[in-house]
Amino acid sequence: MIRLSKRMSKHLRHAPGEVGLTLDPAGWVELDEFARALRVTTDQVLEVVAANDKQRFAVVDGRIRASQGHTVDVALDLPVAEPPPVLFHGTVARFLPDILRDGLRPMRRHDVHLSATVETAVRVGARRGKPVVLEVDAAAMSAAGHEFRLSANGVWLTAAVPPNHLREHAG
Repeated sequence: MIRLSKRMSKHLRHAPGEVGLTLDPAGWVELDEFARALRVTTDQVLEVVAANDKQRFAVVDGRIRASQGHTVDVALDLPVAEPPPVLFHGTVARFLPDILRDGLRPMRRHDVHLSATVETAVRVGARRGKPVVLEVDAAAMSAAGHEFRLSANGVWLTAAVPPNHLREHAG
C-alpha cells in the first residue's frame, strides 16, 4: 500500500503526464481514469485514500486530487484563513543556516507547508534525519499582510516565511 501511495503522490503532484494523465486546472482527475493509468483498481486507490493518515488525497464526486504539495501548475483555490498564532515547520539541522538567513521558501512546490502541532513538524522533519522544529510567528505574519490557506488535511500553506518570523522551537 505504501508503494501505491507514493505512486499516487508522484502522479497527482508532480508527473501526471508520465502515465498519460492530464489534471484539470484545480488538480483533479477522474478516479476511474487515474486507477486505469496506474494499472490498479479503483478500490485499491480508495483503500490508499482511506488508510492515509496524512489525508494526502481528496476524493469528491468521482474525482481525485492531491491535497497539496504540487510541483505541477494547479490552482487549489483554498480560501484564505486566519492561522493560529504559532505554526511549526519540521526540517533538519543541515538546512538551518540557509533557512535562518533566507526564511522558508516553497522550493519546487507552490507553497511553504506548515503544521499546527509540534508533533506533526517532528514527523515531517524526521523523514530526512534528526528533526529540528521551527516556530513560525503566524500572528505577526498575518498582521503584516501574509496570507495563509488551510488544506483539507490540516496543512497550513503560505507563499514564504521571512526569517524574522522564525525561531528554533525550544522543546
